[in-house]
Amino acid sequence: MHRIAAMYQNIEDGCGSPGAGFKGIYGAATMVCIYVAAIRINIWLLGGSCSSLSTMGESSASKPLWGKRTFFKRTAILYLVAHLTGLAGSAAGQMANAPQEAQPGSAYSGAVSAGQSATPAGVSIQSPYSGSVPEGKATSEVLQLSFKDALERGLRNNLGLLLQSDNRLAARGAKWKELSDLLPHLNASATQSAAQIDFAALGFRFSIPGAHIPNVVGPIGIFQSGINLSQTVFDYNALLRTRGAREDEKAAEHSLKDAREVVVLAVGNAYLLTLSGAARVETAEAEVGTAQALYDKAADQQKAGVSPAIDVLRARVELQSRQQELIVARNDYAKQKLQLGRVIGLPPGQEFALTTQAPYEPLATSGVEEDLRRAYLSRPDYLAAVLQVRAAEARRRAATAEHYPSVDIAGDYGAAGVNAGISHGVFQIGATLNIPITTGGKTHGNVLEAEASLREARQQLENLGGQIDYEVRAALLDLNAAADQVEVARSSVDLANQTLVQARDRFAAGVTDNLEVVEAQEASAAANENYISSLYAHNLAKIELAKAVGFAEEGVKQYLQGK
Repeated sequence: MHRIAAMYQNIEDGCGSPGAGFKGIYGAATMVCIYVAAIRINIWLLGGSCSSLSTMGESSASKPLWGKRTFFKRTAILYLVAHLTGLAGSAAGQMANAPQEAQPGSAYSGAVSAGQSATPAGVSIQSPYSGSVPEGKATSEVLQLSFKDALERGLRNNLGLLLQSDNRLAARGAKWKELSDLLPHLNASATQSAAQIDFAALGFRFSIPGAHIPNVVGPIGIFQSGINLSQTVFDYNALLRTRGAREDEKAAEHSLKDAREVVVLAVGNAYLLTLSGAARVETAEAEVGTAQALYDKAADQQKAGVSPAIDVLRARVELQSRQQELIVARNDYAKQKLQLGRVIGLPPGQEFALTTQAPYEPLATSGVEEDLRRAYLSRPDYLAAVLQVRAAEARRRAATAEHYPSVDIAGDYGAAGVNAGISHGVFQIGATLNIPITTGGKTHGNVLEAEASLREARQQLENLGGQIDYEVRAALLDLNAAADQVEVARSSVDLANQTLVQARDRFAAGVTDNLEVVEAQEASAAANENYISSLYAHNLAKIELAKAVGFAEEGVKQYLQGK
């Protein structure tokens, strides 16, 4: 053992420490030393002797194991490389598989590229709110799905909402568990048994002259029945724990309401995103038609000898580019429909068509201060956080109340005898005063844990207050920016269409080649994409503002209608 300890000390001296100049390679060098050290110890335990990594000398009574040492050094290096590779792969896998947190923000970030799946604030892609429990079975008919229908289905089937409903049920059960310590416990029992007693086995031996006392008595019939009642008269700790559980139950109710708000946001985002995908498909089809007409025109003019071959090649490249964009748009639209079906709980394979359009309508807001006031008064997540602080305060006082005495009463009444026919009434009643003197530090530990939970709840509440302020202000900024972008994008679409018409007329008249037409068509496509993206961002900003203020479920329909 002394040799092993000395070996470890020499290895440590050889490997160095962070303060000994091993900066960039300290971690790798230390791992090399550890693995080689482990291998050298194994060799020594088998009966050999190895030199140290730096200053350890060989034993004079042992032969050097140079060949084996070289083999084990190589093995150690290979094991180290494999381990480092495994660590890197594990870290990369954890980063790739880690659930993305919902970052505060908005869908508005300028022009959303074609097919991009924007995620609103509060709805993570890894979130249960992106899933659902399918309702019913798929039919061969195409389901006509309005926004109202999608919202109702989402509020029935969305997984996040269903899980939160289960959490509310669990909170209710936890409240009843705490309350049971304050309520009477009543139970009834009846027992009929027989017994035979061997006094000798119990250590009794009777020897009385003139009297015969048997060593074995029985069998004896025993009957007992009764009702047992126990009741806590005073237990301040149980009372405070029950109050905390009641606050948790109320908080779960508000969390369920907040889940409904998140579902409205998730359904609204998915529906609007699917509408944008349909608009992109329609626009791409129109652009393919325009590019096809340009190609046909260029081909006819080449055949007539009035246009060079480069115009035909340029028009064909433009046509194929637009066809490729159409393929991408159709694929994205199909996946967006699948995503919408997952959010609202449509049965797998059910075909549907969107019937609600989302035209642009400006929204008049009530101002930042008024929206903030409404948010702090009505947002269910904020109200739930307030109740969670109250629950933590009650549990903190309950932990301190473990030092207090408690009073219980218990009693039973029944019948006892040889059997049910030969029995007599019996009863017992009493009161117990429990005075805790010492619990070996358990109460102190409970107080510390409750204090930590209380501080965490208060900090979460303060953070949520700041988060609400951010979300309301950001939603208003996004709404105003998206409204301005819609106006600019609408004007850009008109100008781009006019430019495309004039370029086509100039090309048809032979004034210029089709380069102007291609450039004008690309400008028109970009303008249409910006308009679709800005319209989606504006309508989503309405929903996000409703969610930030705290009445998404009631106000989202009015927002989409511009009221």
